[in-house]
Amino acid sequence: MGSARLDEGEGDCGPLVLVPGLGAPGYLLRTGARYARSGPVRVLDVPGFGDPSGPACPETLEGLADLVARWLAVVPGGPVVLAGHSTGAQVALHAALRRPGQVRALVLLAPTFPPRLRRVRPLIAAFARTAVHESPGVVPTLLPSYLAAGPRRLAICVRSAQTDAPEDVIASASCPVTVVTGENDALCPPDWTRELTRRAGEGRAVRMPGAHAFPYTHPAATAALLARVPGRSR
Repeated sequence: MGSARLDEGEGDCGPLVLVPGLGAPGYLLRTGARYARSGPVRVLDVPGFGDPSGPACPETLEGLADLVARWLAVVPGGPVVLAGHSTGAQVALHAALRRPGQVRALVLLAPTFPPRLRRVRPLIAAFARTAVHESPGVVPTLLPSYLAAGPRRLAICVRSAQTDAPEDVIASASCPVTVVTGENDALCPPDWTRELTRRAGEGRAVRMPGAHAFPYTHPAATAALLARVPGRSR
């Protein structure tokens, strides 16, 4: 699995690992660049999504979590702050459960698919309500990865994430968990973040400006949040 390591600043923040949703890392680079001013950061590039000619990992959520967990076992500078966005939040949660010693803080940015959105019609409606608040500028950061992956792989990943129930496993996370949603994100409504926070052993809920893609539209605020999340002592 590849990762983009951005230039490090002179701050003292610990290492951050960002897991993108649906294998599209481009939209997280703004947040990564902001965080890099204060600490080391890696944005993961899942093989077979951005580079279909390379070795491909399974498209399912479990397969992606296994891959990230194996990567965490060998990444230098751990334990890390592990942050996943959208379906990447689900991947990050399961990877943290597999490698608890490598994760000092877990951040779920706009985790998708609360129970009522695990059916097609409600999901489409929530997507439409959210899309009107998104910046058109995010589209060019997503399309190259989506086109490279192809509709079959994306559909498999989405269906796998829809059947996942993070609310059933989040209590097993051994580190502090921060759950974040955008103010205009119908895909990750406030009651869903509160429910995940309630079930976490040590959790807190945060609302950010923007919609589902707030790490793209508000990179400075997102990076600042990631720099101050509570975690286990390194």
